[in-house]
Amino acid sequence: MSELALAAFAAVWGAAAGLLLPRAAYRLAVDPDETWRDSCPAGHPITGLAKGWLGFARCGACTAGAAPGSTGAASAGAAPGDAERAASADGTSYGTTSGSSYGTASGSSYGTATPPSYGPHTPLVSLVTAFLCAALASATGTRPELGAWLLLVPLGVLLAVVDFKVQRLPDALTLPLAAAALVLLGVAAAVPEHAGDWLTALFGALALGGAYFVLFLINPNGMGFGDVKLALGLGAVLGWYGWSVVFLGTFAGFLLGALYGVGLVVARRAGRKTSIPFGPFLIAGAYAGLLIGAYAA
Repeated sequence: MSELALAAFAAVWGAAAGLLLPRAAYRLAVDPDETWRDSCPAGHPITGLAKGWLGFARCGACTAGAAPGSTGAASAGAAPGDAERAASADGTSYGTTSGSSYGTASGSSYGTATPPSYGPHTPLVSLVTAFLCAALASATGTRPELGAWLLLVPLGVLLAVVDFKVQRLPDALTLPLAAAALVLLGVAAAVPEHAGDWLTALFGALALGGAYFVLFLINPNGMGFGDVKLALGLGAVLGWYGWSVVFLGTFAGFLLGALYGVGLVVARRAGRKTSIPFGPFLIAGAYAGLLIGAYAA
């Protein structure tokens, strides 16, 4: 398969996978003391692919104009207060304590009803996932670890979206990311022509997780425990290509996070002690390191 064809295949895969993420992002973007959402902001139960976890963040019942109580969602499926937190014309807000909100199409007027769409902007998520997968395919080529990267990228995108919304990295995503990375890379290591080392991936996971845990103990306000668990998966994928890639990807993540924080301060949108979501920048830094490691391998 040519490099162009491989990149095109990866882009199509990423675009398709990205289309399935918005509903999961909406359901997972809750505060730590809240359960996962099982209804749209109007109170209609979320159903569909993979028991309602995958797919567009769009409510068919709302589109059809069904009343929130017509399906029994207000008493059976909706979380307490979901219907009351539904917004009007300027956007859909699902009222977590961190103030997270997802916008809706402009120009629409629903009065007190809830718009049919919720969650992150689906085309944007799909486009970003497609671009990331295509870039990694171009860097990795036909080496067997590409299969691991293509399966892990959508999970990383989902984690970044959720953390940006509610500054939370759910265990339901971070721990499977670490386990999946080690299992998939173990499979890749058993296939000829791979360009990495599984033991270094394992040690990278343990080393980066341990280092982040120390930072968490030193400054819990600066490094959340979710970041520690995220570091296990990031350390595994970076460690596949060696320790230099681990250091590079880690440094890039901290640099990106620092630049974002400084930018907010300069723009007067945050103070020095304002908490920011760190996970997306750790993921972005790891992706940059992984991309360079794949090219250099």
